[in-house]
Amino acid sequence: MDIPGVAVLIAVVIGAGLVGYLGARLVQVRSTSAKTPETPEDTLATARLEAQRLLTGAEEQGRARAEAFREREEAALEHRQLEASSLEARLAQREETLDQRATNLAQREQLLVSKEEGLETSRSDMERLREQARGELEALAGLDAKTAKDELLSKVEDEARRDAMVLVRDLEVKAREEADRRARRILGTAVQRLASEVVTETTVSVVGLPSDDMKGRIIGREGRNIRHLEAVTGVNLIVDDTPEAVSVSSFDPVRREVARLTLERLVADGRIHPASIEEAHAKAQDEVEQGVKDAGEWALVEVGVARVHPELVTLLGRLKYRTSYGQNVLKHLVESAHLASMLASELGADPAPVRRAALLHDIGKAVTHEVEGSHALIGAEIARRFDEDPAVVHGIEAHHNEVEPRTLLAVIVQAADSVSAARPGARRETLESYVQRLERLETIALEFKGVERVFAMQAGREVRVVVEPGQVGDLEASDLARRIARKLEDDLQYPGQIQVTVIREFRATDYAR
Repeated sequence: MDIPGVAVLIAVVIGAGLVGYLGARLVQVRSTSAKTPETPEDTLATARLEAQRLLTGAEEQGRARAEAFREREEAALEHRQLEASSLEARLAQREETLDQRATNLAQREQLLVSKEEGLETSRSDMERLREQARGELEALAGLDAKTAKDELLSKVEDEARRDAMVLVRDLEVKAREEADRRARRILGTAVQRLASEVVTETTVSVVGLPSDDMKGRIIGREGRNIRHLEAVTGVNLIVDDTPEAVSVSSFDPVRREVARLTLERLVADGRIHPASIEEAHAKAQDEVEQGVKDAGEWALVEVGVARVHPELVTLLGRLKYRTSYGQNVLKHLVESAHLASMLASELGADPAPVRRAALLHDIGKAVTHEVEGSHALIGAEIARRFDEDPAVVHGIEAHHNEVEPRTLLAVIVQAADSVSAARPGARRETLESYVQRLERLETIALEFKGVERVFAMQAGREVRVVVEPGQVGDLEASDLARRIARKLEDDLQYPGQIQVTVIREFRATDYAR
């Protein structure tokens, strides 16, 4: 608010106060006049004098207050003007400082631009010198950068492979030593506890005769009896110069056994003609079927397995007349079951399911060719059909690695099967298949680079590989042995294991003259 406005406000306030005071004095005068009688003219004159005196005092007082207020406002205005001047001075100084900073920044920016240009120039020079040096090095070395890089990468890769081979070899040596030690102890304990006979079967059965005259009866008039006997039994009868003996030949063991029993009955009876042949054949079939059931039950009792489906018992009994590499399959199953039980006990596993799986692991060999597939998968399907435990089924289907073994039971069944098949005298094979297997072993090993000669030894249980020392180093020899062993596992089927030995010999020869 400005000074004149404040003065008007003060005058109004003073006038209002003066009017109130005059009213009060008028009342007082009237009351006084009521006590002391005066004339109207005196009263009016007195009031006018009093009012004039009050107005004069009020004006002087208001004038004094207005003067004081004006002085204060002027002092405040002067103070504000001083502050504004000081602020303007500071703003001017700050603006000057900002201008100086802007100038400095512009100078720094210019300096940075010049330095950047210098760096770009230096970088270009360095790149040019690097390219020039690279060209000179390539010219001196006779190699370009890509070739040198490839050679360096190849060298680093070879060194890394060499280090990996060293590490793998050390780990394999340690693992093999520990595994061999524990495996020898467990298998040694199990095999020493096993008491099993050495049994081999052939495809020919020999029937003894009381005299050579019986051969004529077997042949009959114009060969009638022998032709009928071969037609009924489905086997070949070999009547040669062997004294007092006739051979029964057939690849079907059940059919050969029926024919043998039939011929023994005919020889014991002495009457040999088509009717007696058919009668003896029917009785022999019944006897073989009963023998199948008895063999299956004997195997269950021998191993100690109970609650087996009757159809499985019959299939198990049929294996009495089947062989694998000359080994009786039923006796192989019983033997494997005993081994598996002992291995499970040594390893702290439950022997009951392991024994059951080992006894049934070759049950697929009891079915004919009409069922397609490997005997491991067929046996697993048969066991599954007759509600065998899934763990037992897995042990059957995994014992030849058609299915990856996932349980300890499956691994124990594999080990028991291998031990039973690989023990000395358990199996045999024909000379032709034996020679073919050895040739196949040598051929597979010769396929690898750096192999000079290969020798299959110990009936194919060991392969010795002689390598060229210039192409295969000491570390590569271990890797080569491992790769040959993996190749043999993938391409061949064999009982037991095959030892692969890589021989590297370096000879230096010179002559003194």
